[in-house]
Amino acid sequence: MIALDGRQRAMLEEMGVRVWAPMPEFDADVPPSVPAAAPASAPATAVIARSAAPRPESPAAGSPSMDLRTPEPAAAARPGTDLWLEAAPQRLYPGDAPAQGGWLIVADMPPGADGRHADPFAGDAGRLLDNMLRALQLERAAVAVHLLRLHRGAPGPTGVAQPLADGLAAQLDALAPRLVLALGALAAQHLFASAEPLGKLRGRAGTLVARPGTALVASYPPAYLLRNQPDKSRAWTDLCLAASLVE
Repeated sequence: MIALDGRQRAMLEEMGVRVWAPMPEFDADVPPSVPAAAPASAPATAVIARSAAPRPESPAAGSPSMDLRTPEPAAAARPGTDLWLEAAPQRLYPGDAPAQGGWLIVADMPPGADGRHADPFAGDAGRLLDNMLRALQLERAAVAVHLLRLHRGAPGPTGVAQPLADGLAAQLDALAPRLVLALGALAAQHLFASAEPLGKLRGRAGTLVARPGTALVASYPPAYLLRNQPDKSRAWTDLCLAASLVE
């Protein structure tokens, strides 16, 4: 179990994640925050309507149901020219730890209209990602944490990107991470080599098909969690699972 101090518990409360372990006393200079009531989950049909990509037909009555909260469709997992990565990973926290042997986060985080990515912690989604990683104390961990952002469609005219399969293979060779954290259906389906929806891929430990010694965990992307507050607790469970694999 990860030992959380008062500041980290306050971060989790702001994210809407309820911590069931006994609460320690908060530092005097860090007052505890009261989490706002999480809005009720939107109806499944509303979540589907927000997805621009087509979805497969609904399963027949009596058949296993698909997790409709997954924001992206359960498309076949295959390398394609419509999936792109940044040309180089971004190291999220400075430090003296070697670049190899740490965390590699592959996240469904589309770029701006000009094809370029802003700071990884910019905007509400970026700040949520930062809070989640800081709650795991990764900003002061003895390992490097790198981020590769993935998006669908051709990059903008000023964007610098490369096809997913080529770019990911190169970064895996260069960084040799102990753990890959896939945030989003596009990243998870490709890395697990599976067409299952994200709701079925998350919550379990796996390994990369191309690199059997590299641990793999999938979870929800930050932008999705902003729209679906109840799933923040599931995302926190996924992150704790990921951290347990590299302790």
